[in-house]
Amino acid sequence: MDASLEKIADPTLAEMGKNLKEAMKMLEDSQRRTEEENGKKSSGDIPGPLQGSGQDMVSLLQLVQNLMHGDEDDEPQSARIQNIGEQGHIALLGHSLGAYISTLDKEKLRKLTTRILSDTTLWLCRIFRYENGCAYFHEEEREGLAKICRLAIHSRYEDFVVDGFNVLYNKKPVIYLSAAARPGLGQYLCNQLGLPFPCLCRVPCNTMFGSQHQMDVAFLEKLIKDDIERGKLPLLLVANAGTAAVGHTDKIGRLKELCEQYGIWLHVEGVNLATLALGYVSSSVLAAAKCDSMTLTPGPWLGLPAVPAVTLYKHDDPALTLVAGLTSNKPADKLRALPLWLSLQYLGLDGIVERIKHACQLSQRLQESLKKVNHIKILVEDELSSPVVVFRFFQELPGSDPVPKAVSVPSMAPSAVGREGHSCDALNRWLGEQLKQLVPTGGLTVMDLEVEGVCIRFSPLMTAAVLGTRGEDVDQLAACVQSKLPVLTCTLQLREEFKQEVMAAAGLLHVDDPNWPGIGVVRYEHANDDKSSLKLDPEGEKIHAALLKKLNELESDLTFKMGPEYKSMKSCIYVGMASDDVDISELVETIAVTAREIEENSRLLENMTEVVRKGIQEAQVQLQKANEERLLEEGVLRQIPVVGSVLNWFSPVQASQKGRTFNLTAGSLESTEHTYVYKVQGTGVTPPQTPSGTRTKQRLPGQKPFRRSLRSSDALSETSSVSHSEDLEKAEPLSGAPEPDAPEPGSPEPPPSTRAPQDAEHTGAHWSGAQHPEDDRPQVMAPVPLVQPSQATAASR
Repeated sequence: MDASLEKIADPTLAEMGKNLKEAMKMLEDSQRRTEEENGKKSSGDIPGPLQGSGQDMVSLLQLVQNLMHGDEDDEPQSARIQNIGEQGHIALLGHSLGAYISTLDKEKLRKLTTRILSDTTLWLCRIFRYENGCAYFHEEEREGLAKICRLAIHSRYEDFVVDGFNVLYNKKPVIYLSAAARPGLGQYLCNQLGLPFPCLCRVPCNTMFGSQHQMDVAFLEKLIKDDIERGKLPLLLVANAGTAAVGHTDKIGRLKELCEQYGIWLHVEGVNLATLALGYVSSSVLAAAKCDSMTLTPGPWLGLPAVPAVTLYKHDDPALTLVAGLTSNKPADKLRALPLWLSLQYLGLDGIVERIKHACQLSQRLQESLKKVNHIKILVEDELSSPVVVFRFFQELPGSDPVPKAVSVPSMAPSAVGREGHSCDALNRWLGEQLKQLVPTGGLTVMDLEVEGVCIRFSPLMTAAVLGTRGEDVDQLAACVQSKLPVLTCTLQLREEFKQEVMAAAGLLHVDDPNWPGIGVVRYEHANDDKSSLKLDPEGEKIHAALLKKLNELESDLTFKMGPEYKSMKSCIYVGMASDDVDISELVETIAVTAREIEENSRLLENMTEVVRKGIQEAQVQLQKANEERLLEEGVLRQIPVVGSVLNWFSPVQASQKGRTFNLTAGSLESTEHTYVYKVQGTGVTPPQTPSGTRTKQRLPGQKPFRRSLRSSDALSETSSVSHSEDLEKAEPLSGAPEPDAPEPGSPEPPPSTRAPQDAEHTGAHWSGAQHPEDDRPQVMAPVPLVQPSQATAASR
């Protein structure tokens, strides 16, 4: 590129291209720096007074770089600036050239801007099959539609220039918008045009036939007739060639006929208009080439940064277009097309068509892959032409899907269907976030639709050129969806069972949180819990924090989190998603028992603290009384240091040892006389037994908690081993005569001293015996207690 810049005769242009290259290189290289530099902020980032001496170009670029990437650690990966290719540099160069061209003399500037504007308009009209059209370039995407509305008002109200809004008062204009139009579009038009909101008419979408995101043409015609009868003027209709949400296309051909019949201006917008540049175009989108105006967004379609949007329109009166603001005599307004003029020439016709075609192929590739995946519903009605893929996870309730054991089938009726929809919304939101992290180049968007709920949108026309999405990324995206299905289906099946188990457990409250994608949310209701209050509960927060710690120590496959309740500030335990069959009853019982233990232990500690405090006070009182009694018993003279020693030598005092011990179990002071007399410390009251904790469940080595019972093969092997051990026990008395020491049938169980050898490990005795000389049958061995012979003799006496 440096060699090509040397061929430019104008030194200013050469220097501009060189500076732009160096500036972009410096800004892009900053993205590849290590994480150590991200945490350090330059002192230039702190706002301060303007320096008097000024700064050079390198310092300014360094400042911009720090502002762009200074807080990169705090931002998600998807929010970071994307690397732009050489075509992006060309678009950025157009802005720099616009500032330089504006310094030319008026005649040169007029010729150059007219050439740029006419060339760009001609190219766009030919690429997108819009014959004999004019172009308006604007930064705000909705600005072109606002100018078109002004043009329509001036065209239908001839005296509007003279009388202004008084003309509109007698015959109010009506602008028709689809219910699937982008949010806020109608309010924006009213604010720009100064019209009241009753001038907007919201046309519903199909309810009986066709797509639920397409405008209902029959209902629109009825609305137009009603407005004409009321003395209103149908002014403009905004149709969609690819709705903002799911990419559905209205029946533009039928709408065009209706607009021609009633004299209404037809404006079309949407992402599907990009397919007009391809060789094959669907009939519904091709009809948009006959509309009165359309808005294009070539910037995201072609991956061009800072490129204006374009509104193509057809009108024969240049005076009205000038009044409406669609044309301008200012050269600066015409220079808006300069970045697009440069970018279109850089890409060429083949490059433009190839980028749009590549995006459409990506969407079709994902559609074909998702068709093979179970429990994935695609919402696009025209799969052959729409470049937008909208899908969601959904699992049907009845019939084929397994129903949890704790939930009966009749209970999962219409109310369960509503809960299932909310559960799927949370799961789809989780799925969308997971896919965005796993495949960042996919450019996925999570959105909430009014009828379908939360869905995931893949619109490569708006993201592929910028993110560089390839076919391999689409395959990876489909594989990630397939890999997440077991987690989604298992979690959805366990949700209702978890709710029923929690509702049946004492002390637990099930919390309905539509935003949580896990198995469920549970809250433990302690003794002092105020159920009517929604404020923060400190005692409950401590219990749930300790409960969360205990649950995480179990090292199960489930994840547990603590957070506030959905509609209050009380703490709850959030149980995460399950990838395998989980024993919900064991899980709920573990939560209930553990929480109850934590509450009892906390209360025991509080009670013990109070008991110890009272015991200390009582001990101080008794010590004071003991000192007074000792003073009365010994006399005052014995308390004098020298005199007391002499008296004690001549007449010693036999003082009784009166000590005190504090019994934590009984919570009382006791005398130590028993300890000094018998030289043995009293046992006192037996302390209460510690709570048993969670129920113990036998598991195989390596089996994690909260798993279902063993598989059939494992259960079979366990049963066979138990039966084999029983056969061995029964095989001992197979010889003819009964054993001498064996009890008679029906006799009571022998004492521990004569039990069988297999009980030796429970009685703590050693066994010894000899083989019978006449036969080889096993002999019952006599127990030998663990005592010395002398001790045994003394015991016998």
